[in-house]
Amino acid sequence: MNPTDFIRKHITAALTAEGFSPSVVQGGVAKGLEHYRCMSKSTKKGSCFADCSYRARQWALGQATTAERKAAKKKPGRADGVHPGLF
Repeated sequence: MNPTDFIRKHITAALTAEGFSPSVVQGGVAKGLEHYRCMSKSTKKGSCFADCSYRARQWALGQATTAERKAAKKKPGRADGVHPGLF
């Protein structure tokens, strides 16, 4: 696996887990890879992926509203205010 495949795979997984839509995830991956191609060195030793991931996440945050991300993260099948219990 080359570095671009690694960055693409892990940024996609991270942004999807946060609840972003697939189109926003795709754009974030593109921004992260663009940052990787343009950088000459990372800010810290061993933090190249962290830099690319940060740029991708910041771009994605600007594209989606908070309500969209919260709606995607909600677990299906649970009604608000209903807590399972014995009584």
